[in-house]
Parts: sequence; structure tokens; C-alpha cells
Amino acid sequence: MLSRRDFLQVSMAASAMVGASGFGNWARLAAQQALTQDQLLEFDTFGNVSLIHVTDIHAQLKPIYFREPEINIGVGGNKGAVPHVTGADFRKLYGVEDNSPSAYALTYNDFTALGKAYGKVGGLDRVSTVINSIRAARPDALLLDGGDTWHGSYTCYHTEGQDMVNVMNALKPDAMTFHWEFTLGSERVREIVGDLPFAALGANIYDAEWDEPAEDFAPYKFFERGGVKIAVIGQAFPYMPIANPGWMFPEYSFGIRTERMQEVVDEVKGQGAELVVLLSHNGFDVDKKMASLVKGIDVVLSGHTHDALPEPVLVGETIIIASGSNGKFVSRVDLDVRDGRMMGFRHKLIPIFSDVIEPDKAVSALIDEQRAPYEDTMSEVIGETDSLLYRRGNFNGTWDDLICDALMSERDAEIAMSPGVRWGPSIMPGDKITREDIWNATSMTYGKAYRTEMTGEYIHTIMEDVADNLFNPDPYYQQGGDMVRMGGLGYAIDVTKPQGERITDIVMLKTGEKLDPAKTYSVAGWASVNEGTEGPQIWDVVEDHIRKQGTVHIEPNTSVKVTGA
Repeated sequence: MLSRRDFLQVSMAASAMVGASGFGNWARLAAQQALTQDQLLEFDTFGNVSLIHVTDIHAQLKPIYFREPEINIGVGGNKGAVPHVTGADFRKLYGVEDNSPSAYALTYNDFTALGKAYGKVGGLDRVSTVINSIRAARPDALLLDGGDTWHGSYTCYHTEGQDMVNVMNALKPDAMTFHWEFTLGSERVREIVGDLPFAALGANIYDAEWDEPAEDFAPYKFFERGGVKIAVIGQAFPYMPIANPGWMFPEYSFGIRTERMQEVVDEVKGQGAELVVLLSHNGFDVDKKMASLVKGIDVVLSGHTHDALPEPVLVGETIIIASGSNGKFVSRVDLDVRDGRMMGFRHKLIPIFSDVIEPDKAVSALIDEQRAPYEDTMSEVIGETDSLLYRRGNFNGTWDDLICDALMSERDAEIAMSPGVRWGPSIMPGDKITREDIWNATSMTYGKAYRTEMTGEYIHTIMEDVADNLFNPDPYYQQGGDMVRMGGLGYAIDVTKPQGERITDIVMLKTGEKLDPAKTYSVAGWASVNEGTEGPQIWDVVEDHIRKQGTVHIEPNTSVKVTGA
């Protein structure tokens, strides 16, 4: 007799054989003109429940370019496992043909050339079209938003998230969870949440004073869909006060809270839940570990680490879905729930090719309405680039190299530090750089560009701390983001070493001298979590630098030597 895990493995195998993920069908199309909306949305409705997942939109209302990472290193038990597979290895793993639409959507190789052929991705009016298509086939499908929604653009900053709230409300989600939203400040978050027409979930959001679940966020919500009682549990980003300024939301504490999650799963099961869905902003490796420890979760909709996977990952009897970022993808998951158990699934990661998918006119008009008061200011051309500007990857995004150059130049510093955040669209070589482009890479509510002095020893300590957040072999100690980008410094890193021993051979690039632990250096950076940080806003610093450059050119960065990957 087949076990439920056997059923799920059959679903996984069938998905790979018949191309249920979508990539087996349209990956072979050679040119953009051959790709149609019907092909992108093609799906054989399956089972009795449908989930629609979007996450990490980062306030990108309009189509963009977005390059996937070249370097995404897994450590410990996740070494070599998805999502830590990139480029040609990724294409081989999923049977993706070189130069195909899926190669452009999912990998970094030949990004500039393929971008010219296939165009921009995303745009919430196109996302709306996809959602409407799924709802036409399955009217009671659940739309779930994994968070990092009200953050990351000029208009989002100036409206305190209201532009995204208005547009997302038009898409009619059923629930969401949170991360960067809290950097609007807890008062603003409560104001928005109080008016949301859908559920704001976070089982791990606690009242910091009383150490009990916060009343402002429900841990879960029940839905009746397809004759199935579904519990959706929210899991906000666990490391808010570490990765972001705790003084902006002092009333709340977070944490992974594995035991709490098991209690919540048991509670909803006790109330008759036949399908348990975790709407998570943990990050993929953390979700894998949680799924291995918490019994009873059927589906994890994963967010935070911006991974886009064309097939689910199976951990025990739990499937984990990763739906990318920046509005670039929408996931559809159809489930067969019988006798109170999820027995099979069909999944498709739908890339939002903006030139192929017809925009939803009502949502287009709403987006334009949100942007109209700021359009002239945002669209001002500051300069242009002859280099591809991108961010995503464990090391050396060219956007961050540009930001580091700006910090050193405009703040008269020997060394610069730019945080390894994963959001921010790409800009193609030859394109103009507008003020909006700069804000897309720098917008946050604590963006002051500080200038200070640090000893070489302290700089090394900071680098080791950030490296441990990224490369600790226990996912529960990985607190998000990529490696801090260093301007003016080169170094070697062995990702297999313990904390304090990973980073060696730190040198000043200008002189070739080794970083002196006892010497004091001038350092410029931004996004400090410390309250009261002083300095100009980072977007002004970068704008001033680009204006002086006229045309930006970023040389390939070979200053980081990585071993152990």
C-alpha cells in the first residue's frame, strides 16, 4: 500500500516527466515572438484546491530587468542542493535549454543578450492577469503574499507603503506575512494592517514586553475551499531586530520559534484542518529545517531568500515552493486533498514576461494613478551605464560596487561598506539611469550614509559576523542577506571555516597593503541599524556620484577569493 510520501514522490516524478512546472513545454521556444500568453498560463487543473503564491515584490509596480544570482553558495547539509545551484548546473538539473526563455528567467548567463530578446519581467498589472486566469479556472483559489511587499521604491517610500497597499488590495489577496514592512515603523504597520481587507498573519510575532503572541497579527486563518478546510499559518521574518533596526518596532519580538510552530500546527489540526499551509518569510534553508522538525505542515510557501525554483522540494511529507522576487514569477499549486490529507499536487512557476502577458487595464490605471504625483521627479535622467548593473548574488553585485564607489568618493573614505541586501532590479548596458533606478537599489527608511573611523580589527570582526550570518552550517543561525560588499578592500574567504576564521588576506586595494588590525581607517557605509545615525541619504550620495561620472563603468570585481564552495 502506497504511503502519502509515495504519493507525493509520484507527483514529483510526474511533474518532472510531463513538464507540469511549465519549463518542459515552453523552454524550447527559440524567440520571444514564439512565446504566447496562453503557453505561459497553460495548466491542467488538478485536484480540488489551488494556491497562488507571490512574494518579495519589493514595491516593483512596473516591469523591470532582474538578473538571477551567479553565486549562491550552500553550506553544511545544503551544499550543492537547490536553491544553491546556479547557471549551467541549474539548467542541467531542470532540463532547461541554453538561450531559452527559461534560461533567461532562471539563470544569469548571457543575461544582457537574452534580456534584449525577451524583454522586461514583472509588473503587477501582468501579475493580475495571471491571477485572474488562475481564478477563471479555479474561482476559489487562495492568493497568498509572502511579504517584503511594502518596501523598495521611490513611491513606496514617499507614500509610506500606501501605493503598494492600494495595488495589492486590487489583486485581492487572502493573506500575507511580513518582513521589511516593519521598517515603516510599528505605528504605520498597525495603521495599514487595521484597514487590510485580508488576513495579516504572523504566528511568531510576539509582544516584546509580555512574551506572548501579539494581538495585532493572527497566527493563522481558516479557509473553506473545494470542500477542504484549510489553515494558513503566517511566519514573519524571524530576525527582524538583528537584520533591521529594532528601535522602529520595539513593541514586537520575533524568532523562529519552532516549538510555537508545532503548537500552532497541532492547534489547527485539532480544529479540523485538512490542509496546513505555512506562508513563510523564513528563507528557503530555514524552511527546509523547520519542515523537518515540525510535523503536520503540508505546504510551505517560502519567501525572503528570493529563490525561484521550477519544481517543489520535498522534505518528509512537506512540499516547499519558492516563487522568486520582484514580481518576476507567480506560483500556482493545485492540490489533491482527500480524506483530510494532501495526497498529490501539480505545480507551475509562471514567469511574468511583460511583453507577452497582456496587462490588466484596471490595475495598469491604478498603478499609473499611484505613480503620477512623482513621475516627473522619478523619471529624471541622472546618467547612463555601459555596464550591466545588478545586485543579486553572495558577492560583488555591480550595483553595490557602484554604491561603494559613491560612498568612498562622496564621503571621502578609504573603505566603504554596502549591505548585502537582495532586492533591487538590474539595469542594462547602454541604458539611462533615472532617479527611480537609484531609489530601486537604495530605498529604505534608514538610508543615512554615515562616515566613521574603525580599526582594522573591528572591520575584520564585522566581516566575520556577516559571513557567519550567511555561511553558518546551521540554517537557524543564518540571518538573511548576502555578504557585506566592501569598497576599497580585497579579501579571501573560506566558507567551510568556523566563525572568526573564514576571512583572511584582507588588503587595501589602492596600496596593496594588508589591513592593519591596530590602524584606524575612515569608513563610509549606509543602512546602519543604530538609532540617530547621521549623514546624507544614500540615494543623494549615489545620485551626486553618478552625475559626476556621466557614464558609469564598473570593472569586473576580482577582489574576493572564495574557497570551500
